[in-house]
Amino acid sequence: MGKNGQSTLSTLFGSGRSSLFIIIGIFVLYPFIASNYYIDIAFFFGIYALLGLSLNIVLGEVGLFDLGHAGFYAIGAYTTAILNTNFGIPVLVLLPVSALAAALFAYIVCSPVIHLQGDYLLIVTMGMGEIIRLALINNPFELTGGPNGVFGIDFPSLPGGFVIDSSIEFYFFIWIIVGLSILGLVRLQHSRIGRAWNYIRDDEIAASANGVNVKNYKLLAFVLGAALAGVAGNIYASKLMCVSPESFTFWESCLMFCIVLIGGMGSIPGVIIGAAFISLFPEIFRPFAMYRMLVFGSAMMLMMMFRPGGAWPRKRGGQSVTSLLAKARKNNA
Repeated sequence: MGKNGQSTLSTLFGSGRSSLFIIIGIFVLYPFIASNYYIDIAFFFGIYALLGLSLNIVLGEVGLFDLGHAGFYAIGAYTTAILNTNFGIPVLVLLPVSALAAALFAYIVCSPVIHLQGDYLLIVTMGMGEIIRLALINNPFELTGGPNGVFGIDFPSLPGGFVIDSSIEFYFFIWIIVGLSILGLVRLQHSRIGRAWNYIRDDEIAASANGVNVKNYKLLAFVLGAALAGVAGNIYASKLMCVSPESFTFWESCLMFCIVLIGGMGSIPGVIIGAAFISLFPEIFRPFAMYRMLVFGSAMMLMMMFRPGGAWPRKRGGQSVTSLLAKARKNNA
């Protein structure tokens, strides 16, 4: 591993390099000792981790409220389903296509409303997600299959005829994608773009006054977050071999929102913890399904009361725009 790779891992996990290798070892060995049922649970853990990472770009990095993120997830899934079933395009080829479709859709619908803030943006994104779901139910151009959805999606296939069709293969597929996404997002956090996002999150007015193009950086966050959600939609569709509108409800957007809040806004390890809580919690309390949501809601309340920063809060490096301006004024006085 080169210096860049080592610094990325060090940034993400601090000095606990041995802990990182232990975690990777557990993830590699897990599917060989678990049953297919528990491997599938770990697969959906990976899906929620990827979705949490995608929303974390918007909510955690820039501080923009988005309660319609499931709409981008749906765009990626339905792009894969429609193009694969109607035109026979391989699922893996459609992986970047799904990301681009979701990103393009985000650019088109978010450009007119990107200036909104707080509750106003929250309501608009909520409506956007519901409009997408209702459009899928109404079967536009006879493409989405209405309430029944689209069936018969192929499994991903690699050159040489290798087909990803078993639980263990999908497990490694999703977690390789999650791992690559984490490496990319860590580098992005410490790039010029990541710093601009955090300046906007700390003080949008001060960031704009110092030459940061607030609108473009906000829009970029939505586009990148949507692209990653589109990738999750592609993998989800190929695993289930079908998609339907009921998989992309407002509740799914709420779960993604909870993942970021529980783990810690802007914290990549926190998002993984939040995704584990959201995906594994229902399975642990399945025998008590009647009270599952009561326990889930209580846990959320306690988290917000006693640890509002999340399970693994992010320690943001450097100084905020506000502190830098205050220091500049003091030096000029």
